[in-house]
Amino acid sequence: MGNILSHVVFAPWIKALLILALVYLAYIDLRTFRLPDAITLPLILSGLLFNGFSQEGLVSFQDSAIGGISGYAFLWLLNSLYRITKKQDGIGMGDAKLLAALGSWLGWFTLPGILLIASISGLIGGFIWLQWNKQNHRSAFPFGPFLAIAGIIELLWPQILQTFLLSHLA
Repeated sequence: MGNILSHVVFAPWIKALLILALVYLAYIDLRTFRLPDAITLPLILSGLLFNGFSQEGLVSFQDSAIGGISGYAFLWLLNSLYRITKKQDGIGMGDAKLLAALGSWLGWFTLPGILLIASISGLIGGFIWLQWNKQNHRSAFPFGPFLAIAGIIELLWPQILQTFLLSHLA
C-alpha cells in the first residue's frame, strides 16, 4: 500500500483546495465584511502542517512559521499605528489572519509581493467598490478579496511581480 501512495502527487490537489478556500473567503468577505476564524485559523495551521510534514511542502517549515507570524504581526502593527493616530481601526484582524495563512502556506518571502499586489488591486478595486455603492472615501470596503487574489497569483505564478519588475528595470 505504501508503494502505491508513494507515487501519488498531492501538491496539485492541495493547491486547488487552497485556491478554493481563498475564493470562498473572498466571497464571504465581499458579502459580510468578515473573514471567519473557523476558516482562517485552520488555514494557518494546515499551511504549517503541510509545509512541516509533507515531502511536497511549498516552503520549509521555518519559512512557513516566520511567514505566519510576520504576516499577522505586520497587519496588526499597521492597524495599531492607525488606531493610535485615527482613534479607530483601519483594517480588520481577519485580514491579518488571512495574511498569516498566506505566509504559512507560501513563506515569509512572498509577503511583500502579496501585499503590493493586494494594495494596488485594493486601491483600484476599492475605488470601484465605493463608486459602485455610492459611498465616500471614508467608507469601509473589504480588503480580504484582494489579499486572496494576490495569494492565488503568488501560488500559481511565484515571484511573478519581482521577475516582471526586475526584467523591466534592468
